[in-house]
Amino acid sequence: MALHLSYKEIISTIHMKNKKQKNLTKVILIIILCITIISVGIIMLVNHFYPVQHLDIVFNYSEIYDLEPELILAVIHAESRFRESVVSRAGASGLMQIMPDTAYWLAERIGLSDFDYSQIFAPEINIHLGSYYLYTLIMHFGDIETALAAYNAGRGNVSRWLNNPDYSSDGKTLDYIPFPETREYVRRVMENKRVYYIILRVLNTF
Repeated sequence: MALHLSYKEIISTIHMKNKKQKNLTKVILIIILCITIISVGIIMLVNHFYPVQHLDIVFNYSEIYDLEPELILAVIHAESRFRESVVSRAGASGLMQIMPDTAYWLAERIGLSDFDYSQIFAPEINIHLGSYYLYTLIMHFGDIETALAAYNAGRGNVSRWLNNPDYSSDGKTLDYIPFPETREYVRRVMENKRVYYIILRVLNTF
């Protein structure tokens, strides 16, 4: 009889352990599900405010022109928020908001034969031209923030500001940008650049 009770106790203990194991498994699965839902929600939220698109194109031209990919993404975000067909009041078009005259000049410089401005809305062409333009401005001014000011306000304006001691103490970088729009543009792009740096590093871990 004692042996029979002992056997029943053993079976009961096994059942209890199995039940506990199942409950633990359920808890773990619920935790994993919650983490997944939260992660997806965070990704969707971040992607809403900081879209990450055309990465293959961005990485390609960032490598060709020795640019940080987060810089290209930051400029696209500031210029168009990744809307391919947007046209500004001034007539700049596409992801990186390039004016017609500038687009034709850039296309000639990089050897895009038979370029037509109607192609400016194609991400491949727009990002190629915009990346090369950034590259030429950085090479010319030797400073990213100064180059961004020129991207927004024009090379001529920035050159004049650099020659004005009220705006530049060394003639190479800007201590003050007189155009409020350009000043805000540079601040916004540099802020976007820091955010995209983090986003790209996170994406790289997956």
